[in-house]
Amino acid sequence: MMNPSSLYPQIEAALCSCDVTAKLVAVEAIHAAWQGGQLQRLDAPLSRLPVAGHPPRPELVHATKVPRRRPGSPLGQPAMLHAIAHIEFNAVNLALDAAWRFRDMPDAYVGDWLRIAAEEARHFRLLQQRLQQLGYNYGDFPAHNGLWDICHHTDHDVLVRMALVPRVLEARGLDASPELKRKLANIGDHDSVAILDIILQDEIGHVQVGNHWFHWLCRERQLDPVATFSDLLAKHDLTVHRGSYNLDARRCAGFTEAELLWLQQAKPEQPSSQR
Repeated sequence: MMNPSSLYPQIEAALCSCDVTAKLVAVEAIHAAWQGGQLQRLDAPLSRLPVAGHPPRPELVHATKVPRRRPGSPLGQPAMLHAIAHIEFNAVNLALDAAWRFRDMPDAYVGDWLRIAAEEARHFRLLQQRLQQLGYNYGDFPAHNGLWDICHHTDHDVLVRMALVPRVLEARGLDASPELKRKLANIGDHDSVAILDIILQDEIGHVQVGNHWFHWLCRERQLDPVATFSDLLAKHDLTVHRGSYNLDARRCAGFTEAELLWLQQAKPEQPSSQR
C-alpha cells in the first residue's frame, strides 16, 4: 500500500497515468501537499520510463507526419491550439519526471518542478477549454512525441536535462510565442491570444528555473556554462532555434548576456525536433 506521506510513489503514479483528468488532478494535489509540508522524500524504486502515461488519443506519429495547416484555414486554428495543448500535456510529464528522477537534488529543486507541473496542467486546461469552445477536444488531431523522446535521452544526468529541456525546448516556446500570437490575432482569435499571454509569462519562469539549476550544477561541477551548453548541443545533435530569438523574454528567463551573444553567433546547421 502506498504510504500517503511518501512523495515519489505519488509522482510516479501521476506520471504513469494514462487518464488525462486523473493526471491533472493528481499533479495539482501533489503540488498542494508538497507546499503544505505533507509529503516526505522517502526511499522509493527508480527506473527508466520508455514512455510516460498518455491517453489512447491523440494518435502519435513522426513529427514529419503531423499535417501542417494555415491558421486561417477551417482546421488551422484548432489544429494549432491542439498542438500547443499537446506540448503542455507533455510538459506536465516532463516536469513530473524532473521532480521524480533526480533524487540527489535539493528540496528547492523538487518544489520548483512540482510547481511547474501544476502550472503546465493549468495551461493544458485553458487550451482544452478553448478547443471545446471551438467544437474540438484534445485527441482530435495527430501529434508527435518528440518532447518525451528528449526527456528519455536525458534521464541519466540532471545537468543534461536542465541544459536541453528548459534551456532549449522550453526556450523555443518563448521565441515562438510572438509569431503564434500574431497568427491568432490576424484571424481575430483574441481569446486564444490571451491564453498564450498567460502561458508565456509562466514559461519565462520555467526557463528561469532551468537556467538557475543548470548554472547551479555547473558551479557544483566546476564547469563553464557556455562551453558545457555548446558541447551538449553538439553531442545530442540539437540546435537552439531556427528563427529569431525573443531576447527580452530570454533575459527575463535568466539567460546571461554572454549566453545570448553566443546564441546569436551560433548558426544552426540542421533542423531538429521542436518542443
